[in-house]
Formats: sequence, structure tokens, C-alpha cells
Amino acid sequence: MATTFKWLGRTLRGAQQAGEMTARTKEDVVSALRKQGIVPAVITETKPAGKLFGSKKQKITDKDIVVFTRQFATMFNAGIPIVQGLDIMSKQAGNKTLGAVIAQIKGDVETGATFANALKRHPKIFDDLYVNLVAAGEAGGVLDEVLMRLAGYIEKTMKLKKKVKGAMIYPAIVISVAVLVIAIIMVWVIPVFAEIFAEMGVQLPLPTRSVMWLSNFLAGIGGLFILIGIASTVFGTRQYRKTENGRKKTDNLLLKMPAIGDLLRKVAVARFTRTLGTLISSGVPILEGLEICAKSSGNKIVEEEVFNVRKEVSTGKTLAEPLSKSEVFPPMVTQMINVGESTGALDQMLIKIADFYDDEVDNAVANLTTALEPMLMVFLGIAIGYIVIALYLPIFQMGAVVGG
Repeated sequence: MATTFKWLGRTLRGAQQAGEMTARTKEDVVSALRKQGIVPAVITETKPAGKLFGSKKQKITDKDIVVFTRQFATMFNAGIPIVQGLDIMSKQAGNKTLGAVIAQIKGDVETGATFANALKRHPKIFDDLYVNLVAAGEAGGVLDEVLMRLAGYIEKTMKLKKKVKGAMIYPAIVISVAVLVIAIIMVWVIPVFAEIFAEMGVQLPLPTRSVMWLSNFLAGIGGLFILIGIASTVFGTRQYRKTENGRKKTDNLLLKMPAIGDLLRKVAVARFTRTLGTLISSGVPILEGLEICAKSSGNKIVEEEVFNVRKEVSTGKTLAEPLSKSEVFPPMVTQMINVGESTGALDQMLIKIADFYDDEVDNAVANLTTALEPMLMVFLGIAIGYIVIALYLPIFQMGAVVGG
């Protein structure tokens, strides 16, 4: 973990200088200062203010990374040195947590680390894809272009995630509201009617009795058991997905689900092709690119498929050949990749496939929402309608008796 140090020293001409530097150890500060022609006399570790009761770190979002990447690429393209650019970015970062991380990266670069290696020390913020692309950009002397390409990739990925989340949020909200409304009716409204019917001594029909029984069950210990059961299921599923076998089985189940499985498959294809296309166009070797794609797929089944493809490509086969045997990637994708390999424009073809499947994801989300909306409305109508009818049947019977 990098720390901020205050230093006091003299230049080779004898001029006294002082300043601050972020580094891991005092030895790193000494080494960095000597490279700048400064002989340090005093080096002290600074104690951050306001840490007595601890401080809450800001969450670093994809948007923060995109802003940092674009701005830093612009500075680098304008001829500003890496260390100076990182210093500016650390001070003007809107996210203070990211600003502190950038300051640590600046300190590592000052002590002799490459920009890619400095980023690699923060894997929770800068993943393998980011680090490898930066390393390729540094090696090829096109770091500014790679950073711009990275920013565009992250933005596309953010939009893809937003689409999928949007498809899930709407039905989740409708179902939650429906369950809440029904629970309120069952726990607080039905008992009032039950007391009225009991006082009148009316013989209740079967639908009314079933509603009364369900109300008593939910208002009593049964409701507690249901809440515990739901919480246990959610917790158990999360714990199960943390295991290798559990992740594999649940991911396989999700891919086989109607409508949702098709959507997730299209998302996987779009993510794989865009990631691999971005890596190849930036100069990352295809085998290394396939490994990064597999690890960042987000689905265990897709990850295994990509690793199998990588294994066959390493033996000398083309990329299209093993992909054609996969159940995840459609024939159209493999044919387009085959054309891209034949023409020597694989990276461009992969990006085109990704753009096409982004549109496919849009259509899949729209179709899923269109299909779910009437189903949810029908479910809500039947549930509320049954309760209303069950409550009015005894009233109709009383009316008939009075009329007779």
C-alpha cells in the first residue's frame, strides 16, 4: 500500500528543496529523488487527517474509469509526461478514492515502474483487459490511441449492462408491488371482513374460506416461515454460486431458460467479440486475448467454451474452427469470424459482430419486456380479482336471503 511522504533535501548545486511524494517505502522515495538529482536529508511519513474514526471510501464506478481514461489519453496526446499527467488527474479527480489510487500509481511510476505494472497493483479497479491493453500501448508507442479505445470499450460495456439490468428491473418492480399489495390485503383487510362475516353468522362459500385461511396463515407464524424461507433461499443460492460446481450449474440453467437464456447468450457473444476485437486491434496476442475474454465473460459455461477454443487455437487451428463446435456461438458468428481471418481483418469483423449483437440485445430486451408485461398484468388481475370475488360472494348470499 502506497503512503505519502514529506521530504527535505538539496540539489547537486546545493539548493534546498522540499515536497511530498507517494511511494510504498522510504527507500523508494530515496531512489526516486536521486533519479531527479536530489539528495534527501529528511523523509517523514505523513499522517492523513480526519482518519480518527475512519473514513468511508467512495465506490469507483465504470464511469469514473472512463472519465480518467479519456482525460489522461488527451493529456498524453498533448505531450504531457505520464508522471505530470497522473499528478494532475489525482488532484482533479471527482472521486476521492480514485484520486488516491492515481496518486499511488504516480508514486510507483516515479520509482521506475511502467504505467501498466503500476496499474496491475490495483486489480480491483484495473482488470487484466485494461492492464494488457496499456502494456501493448506502451510497447507500441500508441498509448493515447489505446486509452481512447479502452474508454470506448468500457462505455459500450456499460450500455450493455444497463440494457440487461433494465430488462430485469421492470418485472421485478411489478412483482414486488403486486406481492406487497396482496400481502397488505391479506394481513390487514381480510381480517376485518372475517369479523363482519363471523358476527352475521353467514355460511361462507369455498373461495371465501380459502382466502380466510390464507390470511390467517400469512398473519400468523406461516408468514414468518415464508420470509425465513425466502431469505434462506437467497442466501443459500449466493453461497452455492460461490462454489465452482454451483456457479457452473446455475449459469448453465440460466442459459437454458426461455427468453432469458437467449438474451444472456446474445450478451455473451457481444461481450466476447468486442473484448477480443479491442485486444487484437491494440496488439495483444490472440492466445492472451482469449484468456482475458474467458476470465471476463461473466458466465462459467462461456468461460469453459472460450478456454476450449484457446486450447485448440494454440495447436494451430483457426479461431472459427473450434467456435463452430460451440453451443454458445451461433453459426453466423463463426462464419463472419472465418471471413475476418481469411481477409486479415479479424479485429474489424469482431467489432462489427459486437455492434450487431448490441442491436440484438436491444431487440431481445424489448421483446422480453413486451412478453412479460401482459403476463404480469394477468397475474395481478387474477389474484386481486379472486380476492375481491371471494369477499363479495357472502355479501351476495346475504342479499339473496334478505330478498327472499
